[in-house]
Amino acid sequence: MAETTVAAKTVKLIITRQDAPDAQSYTEQFEIPYRPNMNVIGALMEIQRNPKKQDGDKTAPVCWESNCLEEVCGACSMVINGKPRQACSALIDKLEQPIRLQPMSTFPVVRDLVINRERMFNALKRVKAWIPIDGTYDLGPGPRMAETKRQWAYELSKCMTCGVCLEACPNVNDRNSFIGPAAISQVRLFNAHPTGEMNKEERLETLMEDGGIEGCGNSQNCVRSCPKGIPLTTSIAAINKDTTKHMFKKWLGM
Repeated sequence: MAETTVAAKTVKLIITRQDAPDAQSYTEQFEIPYRPNMNVIGALMEIQRNPKKQDGDKTAPVCWESNCLEEVCGACSMVINGKPRQACSALIDKLEQPIRLQPMSTFPVVRDLVINRERMFNALKRVKAWIPIDGTYDLGPGPRMAETKRQWAYELSKCMTCGVCLEACPNVNDRNSFIGPAAISQVRLFNAHPTGEMNKEERLETLMEDGGIEGCGNSQNCVRSCPKGIPLTTSIAAINKDTTKHMFKKWLGM
């Protein structure tokens, strides 16, 4: 009786690559062995272990960023089959092949799938997204937050600065200075903090400047794409209300 050979299952990927920040991008195709429960990071690690293209030619290992591998750090953000998301939570079995991997276009490319998220971090610096308490002396127990406020504030604190909301937002690009939904939501978070609200007006003033909250076009792409389900549009609406009230108070000299 003749023996039949069953072809081993493989995974096909088309990866957009770029050798340097000012270099021209290009694509390379890869075919790697399939493993059950493999995610995109696992596929990239397989390519790194044996950096050969689909045609068998050797190539340089693909560069990407990752850290926690459990959708907490936000470092492995990339565009997977046209959708910005985390590579660690993108399972091969749930993706249409060939799987297309691209760097997020909102941020400058460093190399291959590695991008520079400095724009987002600078936005967080602008709005002072921290609690500015100096000194190491014992101040005693701080003021308590009401449980209802704590619950929604906790949802905002889940932001992992992955940049997906900025990538999905049509108003965040290299043609304008819109601060983006992540920073606006963090203003709401820190303005709600009993100690952080000391800088509330300063944060609102920042969002009233060029590139601030007026740059939001209400596309709502951010809230649909956020991997943590953060209510970004709710935060934008709340801060829009706060900045309007603050503006009228200034006009009235209050």
